[in-house]
Amino acid sequence: MDRRCFLGISFLGLVGGTVSSKYSYAESFSGKGNDMSLVKIVLSSPKELLGGWAALAAVCAARGWDDVVYAASNQWLYHDGGGNWACLRFKDKDQAILIGHDHEYSETYYGEAAKYFEEEETDLLKGAPDWWGFDLSPLPFGEWIGFVYGWDGKGWQRANYDKPDGFESVGLLDACSITNTDTLKEFASDAPGLKGQSPSLDSLKELVAANGNISAKLLENVVPGWDIAAGTAAANKFIQAG
Repeated sequence: MDRRCFLGISFLGLVGGTVSSKYSYAESFSGKGNDMSLVKIVLSSPKELLGGWAALAAVCAARGWDDVVYAASNQWLYHDGGGNWACLRFKDKDQAILIGHDHEYSETYYGEAAKYFEEEETDLLKGAPDWWGFDLSPLPFGEWIGFVYGWDGKGWQRANYDKPDGFESVGLLDACSITNTDTLKEFASDAPGLKGQSPSLDSLKELVAANGNISAKLLENVVPGWDIAAGTAAANKFIQAG
């Protein structure tokens, strides 16, 4: 798969919208009417996201794409190649924020975005504890933030608003192999050692199940012929950053 085809991969098997999923975003709201308290959302925990996020980073780094899915310092980063991104930042063991933006489908305008686009602002921190604001920089991938979700060690919450925030179309859950391993397979399938075949489902599942502790053998089974050392190093950084 040519890097330019990165944009063509469908990331719509997510937590809501018109797509059927056990991670039903619509059913996750706890706020009603004009209640402006935080609402709980049904979303995989950081621990559950780790394995698939690190697996995709390993595959990308092995093929030389080390700047789209990776871990650095206290954060895990994901970019779909088309201007849409997500970042999980850890404040401490039981406190993290998930932020991101879809340049087409985020209809929440937060902070400077509201001024720039002359739109009504959606306060993504309304009702949130102060620590959610510990690092809200959209760098390195964007200028604007469409969603801010907070993890408190037990579950996810966000501010109460009705506008689409772009999380669904960013496609993080598919990228992290939460729903299936189709995206991971897509990225791995043109490894030269596979000779035109796709990696086996078992090998993909084992890569995800390693939870970042990916061995050379596990990665070689998925992307033979690519830079295995670069891939395993990229995956292992997720353990350190989390």
